[in-house]
Amino acid sequence: MFMEEKRKIIQFKHIVKSFGDQVVLKGIDLDIYENEFVTLLGPSGCGKTTLLRILGGFIEATEGQVLLNGKDIKDLPPYKRELNTVFQKYALFPHMNVYDNIAFGLKIKKEAKDVIDQKVMKMLKLIGLEGYEKKDITLMSGGQQQRVAIARALVNEPKVLLLDEPLSALDARLRKEMQYELKRIQQEVGITFIFVTHDQEEALTMSDKIVILKDGEIQQVGTPEDIYNEPVNRYVANFIGESNIIPGVMLEDKKVRFDDEVFDCVDVGFKKNERVDVVIRPEDIEIVPKGRGLLNGTVESVLFKGVHYEIMVETTPGTTVTVNMHVRDKDANVVRGEDECISANDFYLDLEDMEGIDETEIIARADAQAWDPKTDEQLSIKDIETDLKQEVGEYSVTFKTGNGLSITRKIWVIDQHVVENKKANEAISAFNFFKTTDEIQESMALDTDLMVWANAQAWHLDNEDEPVELYVDYHFDQDKIREGVYRVTFSTAGREFKIHTTRFCEEGKEVGLTFEPDMIHVMEKMGF
Repeated sequence: MFMEEKRKIIQFKHIVKSFGDQVVLKGIDLDIYENEFVTLLGPSGCGKTTLLRILGGFIEATEGQVLLNGKDIKDLPPYKRELNTVFQKYALFPHMNVYDNIAFGLKIKKEAKDVIDQKVMKMLKLIGLEGYEKKDITLMSGGQQQRVAIARALVNEPKVLLLDEPLSALDARLRKEMQYELKRIQQEVGITFIFVTHDQEEALTMSDKIVILKDGEIQQVGTPEDIYNEPVNRYVANFIGESNIIPGVMLEDKKVRFDDEVFDCVDVGFKKNERVDVVIRPEDIEIVPKGRGLLNGTVESVLFKGVHYEIMVETTPGTTVTVNMHVRDKDANVVRGEDECISANDFYLDLEDMEGIDETEIIARADAQAWDPKTDEQLSIKDIETDLKQEVGEYSVTFKTGNGLSITRKIWVIDQHVVENKKANEAISAFNFFKTTDEIQESMALDTDLMVWANAQAWHLDNEDEPVELYVDYHFDQDKIREGVYRVTFSTAGREFKIHTTRFCEEGKEVGLTFEPDMIHVMEKMGF
């Protein structure tokens, strides 16, 4: 016996939408079937509401077709389309009671009074508001108002109901209740619901099918189970649920290497030695005694989340480099003239950075600037003189204004040491640097400025164009800094695994981690 194949009710065919120069939807192709609960999921600005509004007829696509039951509905106004919309703001009529709000569309269609009465009472029963028909709409709770908005849309018997983030205005407890209520209503009325949200829990709870969008493009379409267990890339894995995502290499079918170890997995179809991302969900990792797992690490933190503990285990220490910050008095780097001032810092240059260096970069590295002391207006630096060569050594550089006021500083060209961490597949470097007390005290974002001043950077060893996030650590009070030499440390996070478990484990304990081959999911490396 063959199962009846579901019928396509909506087809988006290469939908493109531009607002001026901004392309919001970039060629959307999507089929939606009858009686499905479909969720369009993504962050603000991904294009999900725009797609819904094109379907509803509120805006027109720049390119492409929208088919409803096989017919192009491009030229149909919203009120002639066999669908209704429930908006973020329910748009109920405050001067009408519950009955009249629900009956509004039927009265516009001039249906018989007894038919209207039957349909409205059926809707009130469906949404659990029997006996509320004469209630003032303005005296109802947010959840009750939302049910009335849904009933007003459903009473017109649309083929499709569109819901644009209808739960966003509700508190957390009521929102959770309404998730189950919406799913129950959809199953009972047996029509297609298309739901827009940025909330992953809503999508997982209610949907038959989830469509994940990013920057106007579909990333993945699938059931909640498919999306959660088999995300196609890092973006989807991060957006749905919590993830441990690790860069790796697919050696061959069912063999993947990450963290300098080779693991069995169930994935096939990748090229040999293809760079990939590996995702392992926190609930799929088990903590075992040290030496008895696939990886060993140290418990960094333990957080009780009510149902389970969230435990962070570091398996690979971060990569670290420490530099000297030479701090001088605020006037040490300033030369003052009658009508202008000029300042600049000594600085270090890596030998590799010498090739192609120009005056603009030298000015930036020295943070050289000139100004009118009466007005603080910035003045131009007109001339730079330097004996700088593409060789390791100590050099001088002189910066001059148009009136001839000058300041001379030092440049040290060094063969910069790079700290490599092959197990973590990363490297890091940073320079000693010079600053004045006022430059540090006036910084509005000191962590960021310290990274810029030290030219601190980290990258993956197997792909120097792929940066690694850096953190900075220092032990001085920004507001009370004095002349002297201060140590500034830049480091990467290392490899940490997040584990969800019902078993407590104390911080600092050395443990093992284990997981089954089918808990490792290999994804294509995502380009940005």
